[in-house]
Amino acid sequence: MRAPSERSQLALMVAPFVVGLVGLVLVPAAVTVGLSLTEYDLIRPAHWIGLANFTELFADGIFRIALVNSLVFAAVAVPLRLLGALALALLLHRRALGVGTARTAAVLPTAVPEIAYGLLWLWLLNPFYGPINLLLRVGGENGLTVLGRTPPQWLTDPTDARAAIVLMSLFTIGESFVVLLTARQSLPGEVYELAEVEDATGWDVFRRITLPLLAPVLILLLLRDTILSFQLSFTPSLVVTDGGPPPYATTYLSLFVYTNAFEYLRYGYAAAATAVMLALTACVVALQWLIVRHYRRAYVG
Repeated sequence: MRAPSERSQLALMVAPFVVGLVGLVLVPAAVTVGLSLTEYDLIRPAHWIGLANFTELFADGIFRIALVNSLVFAAVAVPLRLLGALALALLLHRRALGVGTARTAAVLPTAVPEIAYGLLWLWLLNPFYGPINLLLRVGGENGLTVLGRTPPQWLTDPTDARAAIVLMSLFTIGESFVVLLTARQSLPGEVYELAEVEDATGWDVFRRITLPLLAPVLILLLLRDTILSFQLSFTPSLVVTDGGPPPYATTYLSLFVYTNAFEYLRYGYAAAATAVMLALTACVVALQWLIVRHYRRAYVG
C-alpha cells in the first residue's frame, strides 16, 4: 500500500479546522449578512428591503449609544485585563508554597458559568448589603466611606454601572493568565542569570528582557481580547444592569442585538447590527495580521 504523501497528511490535519471554520463562522456570517438585507420576524416570510436596515441603524440613537459604549468598554477593559493577566503571570511563575492554589484561584472565575457569575456580582454590587460597599464603608461614618464620600451606586449611577461591568471583566482573565504564565516559563533562564550577574534591577529586567520577549504573545492577546470584548459585556449588562441605568448606560452592541432579535422580533434589524459587529471584528483581525507581519519582518526576517 502506498504511503500518503506529505501534502495529503497536511490536508487531513487541516480538514477539521476548515470544516469548523466554514460551518461555524463563514456560513453563519453569510446567513447574517443575508438576513440584514431583509425584514424578518420569524412569523412572516423574510421580505427583501436592501440597505434599509443599515440606514435605520445608523440613524438610531440607541445603536450609536451602544456602539460608543462597546468601544469605550474595549478601550478600558482590554488593557486592564491584559495588565492583570501579565501581573499575575509574573507574580506566580515561580514555584513556591501556595502558588498552585493561587493559580487555581486566578483561573477559577473564568470557569464559572456566565449566568452564575453575573448573579454573584449582582449580590456583590448591591448598594445596601453588598460586600463591596460594606467593605468600602469600613472606617466611615453615617454610611460614607473613610474618605467621607458616598459609596459607588453600582446599579443606579451610569458611570458607576459602566465601571461595574469593567470590574466584572477583570476577574475572567484565566485564559490570558495561563497563556502568559506558559510563555513566561518558557523564556530562557540563562538570560535572567546573566542579568543577575550584571546586577540589573528588577525594572530593567522587565523592561529590557521580559517585556520584549513576551511582546508577540501580548500583542496577540490584546487583539484577541479586543475581538472578544463585544461578547464579554453581554451577560453582565443583561443580568446585572439590564442595559441601564437610563439612558442606556450599559447597553452594548451584543445586548442591542439580543433585545431587537428576541424581544422585538426584528431579526433583520438585529442581523444588520451583527453585521456591523462582524465588520469591526474584521478590522481588528486585519490589524492583527499587519502587526504580526511587521513583527516577523522586523525581528524574525
